[in-house]
Amino acid sequence: MIGAGQLARMTHQAAIALGQSLRVLAERPDDPAALVCADVRAGAATDLAALREFARGCAAVTFDHEQVPQENLRALVDAGITVHPHPDALLHAQDKLVMRRRLEALATVPRFAEIREAGDVDRFGAEHGWPVVLKAVRGGYDGRGVWMLDGPAPAQVDELLAAGTPLMAEEAVPLRRELAALVARSPYGQAAAWPVVETVQEDGQCVQVLAPAPGLPEDVAVEAQELALRIASELGVTGLLAVELFERTDGVLVVNELAMRPHNSGHWTIEGSRTSQFEQHVRAVLDYPLGATAPTAPAVVMANVLGAVTPPAMSVDERLHHLLARFPDVKVHLYGKAERPARKVGHVTALGTDMAEVRRRAGLAAAWLSTAEWPDGWSPHAGGAIEREVQRV
Repeated sequence: MIGAGQLARMTHQAAIALGQSLRVLAERPDDPAALVCADVRAGAATDLAALREFARGCAAVTFDHEQVPQENLRALVDAGITVHPHPDALLHAQDKLVMRRRLEALATVPRFAEIREAGDVDRFGAEHGWPVVLKAVRGGYDGRGVWMLDGPAPAQVDELLAAGTPLMAEEAVPLRRELAALVARSPYGQAAAWPVVETVQEDGQCVQVLAPAPGLPEDVAVEAQELALRIASELGVTGLLAVELFERTDGVLVVNELAMRPHNSGHWTIEGSRTSQFEQHVRAVLDYPLGATAPTAPAVVMANVLGAVTPPAMSVDERLHHLLARFPDVKVHLYGKAERPARKVGHVTALGTDMAEVRRRAGLAAAWLSTAEWPDGWSPHAGGAIEREVQRV
């Protein structure tokens, strides 16, 4: 796996159970996967010589991020190395303009335009209305590389273009909520889909994933799954495909982004599905039969643990101790990353039968790990032990 972040770390854990050994290409020795994998190679995805050496002897090469130059991937393919997904498919997750132009014939997408000069934004806004969503064509994630413009901003656009940032403009979609459809596809052509989930965003960053998406009509859920499977087939995706969707206020599903790797919207599957997204990605890349995707509970919530504005004085280990004492059923995944504001340093998963209650537990657990403060004021010295006893029963 090219990249050694938390996605590679969790893929490594899944590979072990299948008797496989994951090699990771790490830029830093303290990358999350580099801390736990036995086979770590140092190097950057931009270094073709490092990639060639890294891929030697591997059954297949895949990714935990999309920031791998196309020319390097194609050089690996030309050398006979198996790469999943193929560069032709991955390009649609790397370049938003390529993706938008291809998906116009397959799905509903926001109206968009390439931006070559500041006047292009002004004309787009005049035609389609303000605000306008300005996006970096390549790169951005978690709210980075996205700017909401309420009116003409020629200085900002000129500055971005002068810095070499390719840009596009999109209409602001009137949202009911954001959804995600996660599927997997093998080289053989077998495909599988998980329940459609709702992703809850704050400041452009996912904070919670609710599985299945509450109140989503069955026919709309099936429509989203079929759309994701169709995109995977049409683009020739091998491995995972996450299709991030807008549910418009009129109920229409609009494709927002694509990712061709394990994805934050699928972390809930580790405990919440018969086959996790990480195991499924390994299966797909190795062309194994795909696993069952049925949920293990009626309601599953994943909440990201984000670095606090001011890191708590209490150690992570002590915070974990208190969390497990209060919520012994909540599952914790920490990535071994240093804490800094808004950085994803882990996630928690809660399961149950009532979505509101499951979401409450997951939200409290994630907030505590982030800040060392219980948002509901809970204290083990003020009757808090009662909640633990109720859960045990």
